[in-house]
Amino acid sequence: MKQVKRINLIILDSVGCGDAPDAAAYNDEGSNTLGNIARSVGGLNLPNLGELGLGNLTEILGVPPTTSAKGVYGRLTEVSAGKDTTTGHWELAGVPLLKPFPLYPDGFPAEVMDAFETQIGRGWLGNYPASGTEIIKTLGAKHMVTGQVIVYTSGDSVFQIAAHEEVVPLSDLYRYCQIARDLLTGDHAVGRVIARPFIGEPGSFTRTENRKDFSLEPPSDTIMDVVKAVGKDVIAIGKIEDIFAYRGITHSNHTGNNMAGISAIIETCQQDNEGLIFTNLVDFDALYGHRNNPRGYADALEAFDRRLPEISAVMRPTDITIMTADHGNDPTTPGTDHSRERVPILIFGQPVKTGINMGTRDSFADLSATIAELLGINWSGAGDSFADYLQ
Repeated sequence: MKQVKRINLIILDSVGCGDAPDAAAYNDEGSNTLGNIARSVGGLNLPNLGELGLGNLTEILGVPPTTSAKGVYGRLTEVSAGKDTTTGHWELAGVPLLKPFPLYPDGFPAEVMDAFETQIGRGWLGNYPASGTEIIKTLGAKHMVTGQVIVYTSGDSVFQIAAHEEVVPLSDLYRYCQIARDLLTGDHAVGRVIARPFIGEPGSFTRTENRKDFSLEPPSDTIMDVVKAVGKDVIAIGKIEDIFAYRGITHSNHTGNNMAGISAIIETCQQDNEGLIFTNLVDFDALYGHRNNPRGYADALEAFDRRLPEISAVMRPTDITIMTADHGNDPTTPGTDHSRERVPILIFGQPVKTGINMGTRDSFADLSATIAELLGINWSGAGDSFADYLQ
């Protein structure tokens, strides 16, 4: 096996490729984030991702299949019961979730909301499933007058708290989220509590990049815990630290958008470190998938593709870059929630073979088993390694 000292793992948040075998159970039949976006906008211009085999995974207008991929390509299938950020990332990190997080299509029960109101010392508005941008349009003005925080959920297992930064200071909003996190245990143990600050005036509210997630801790060791335990670096970029409740991380850089995340990857690859660089690029999902904006999503994909050569240029001879996703979020469908899809996986670097189709894997967790084998680390978690396809 060729020596691998560092793995650069990039999660393209929500960039699914359709064809999940159980999509119907999630009311997601026909969802295909990449394929449907491409058709919606008249084609995607993704030459660098295309050279890695992206067009071989699903029909993507503008991204044709290739017979000479510059790496290894395939698809991953989620086995966990859910299609949210936490569930997807945990399974990618080797911890499938076989019991789904609780959902609240009718809002949170009185026992939760009463305790929350008492402990934060403020009232609340909302408490129903909603798009984050829409609920602040609806309730933002009343929030500014009353000081009551806006509480909402979605198709994911989330308790979200929105507040204007000039009405509720960020320190207070984060404290309210921690109070909610401490309350939401047992049967109400949602995957994430999320701070959703915004600014502006009625009619022109804008969410800021001061979002903060308060996640449950994974129930067992992830690949991050194992890599850290043997003395290697685990560098988290973007919201990775939040998703894993700060566990298994040696360094973190909480970037707020895709371009900052890509720049952080490049900077980190130029530093002296060995182990795992784990990045989430959030804009695809947060700015475009949830807002049903295929044109914006397409532009973000093309912007990432243009910067991919910058990442390649700073990779060392013992580096491997792996790109995948945590779920889908097809912006061409009527709903604004995540979609149950398979996800692409593209792998390249000097230690990696080229032109290899490794097919469709049975679990996201195969990724962690592979990372462990490539780094020479013992792994007792879920998943089956596909390292043989790479070297």
